[in-house]
Amino acid sequence: MVAMPDGTAGKAELQPTLIDEARVFVRARMRLLAGWLNRTSHGRIHPNTITLIGLVMHIPIALLIASRHNWWAALLLVIFGLFDTLDGELARLQHRDSEAGMLLDASTDRIKEIFLYMGAAWAFASTNNPYMGMWAVAAVGSSLLVSYIKAKGETAVAKSHLSTAEVNKLFQDGFMRFEIRMVILIFGLITDFLAIAIGIIAILSFITAIRRLVRISRALDKPVIHEVDHHADGGDRPRQRPRFPDQPA
Repeated sequence: MVAMPDGTAGKAELQPTLIDEARVFVRARMRLLAGWLNRTSHGRIHPNTITLIGLVMHIPIALLIASRHNWWAALLLVIFGLFDTLDGELARLQHRDSEAGMLLDASTDRIKEIFLYMGAAWAFASTNNPYMGMWAVAAVGSSLLVSYIKAKGETAVAKSHLSTAEVNKLFQDGFMRFEIRMVILIFGLITDFLAIAIGIIAILSFITAIRRLVRISRALDKPVIHEVDHHADGGDRPRQRPRFPDQPA
């Protein structure tokens, strides 16, 4: 807790994590690459083209995972995984960032995960322990659940009384975001512990989804205090102010 200017106690702001710092580092490098790409092509390369190339290239990556060429799969996953940041930086550079582009980006990320976990399931099915394929099914289901709850939560929050700061805090919750899932998958491919990596993704993604669901639901269900806002025109209009207890650690 930290002292506020009015003498009350409040929570300290969250400090940037190692993950946040890594994201900033990657975005800075992709911003440079996007600038070079834009200059070289004279602005003719559309950000959606980068998005779709990244999506299509996840098909051979999945086939490499299925055939247990894990090192090659990991290398290509790193390269074309960066396209997910490159397209966004290129869109901002060309002033083409839009809601439609965000929808395409989010949708292709989910399709990529389906491809990748299908490849993992195939690899497990071809071994002496095909039941490991169930973990691949659990991983893709849990991963999609994390994204689904986020999407539905954003829709619900848009109609709620929550402030911008409260919304940001809600959607920062949870460890197993898309990029983290991909890092764990890459690590599992490189170390040849793919089954363990898939199991970790499945379990932690499910925990992340449930925790996010609980926190968003609690925030939306908080009672709202109606106050009177005195306007210059002399009219009294109700003003809503949410009352939130401390979030659990």
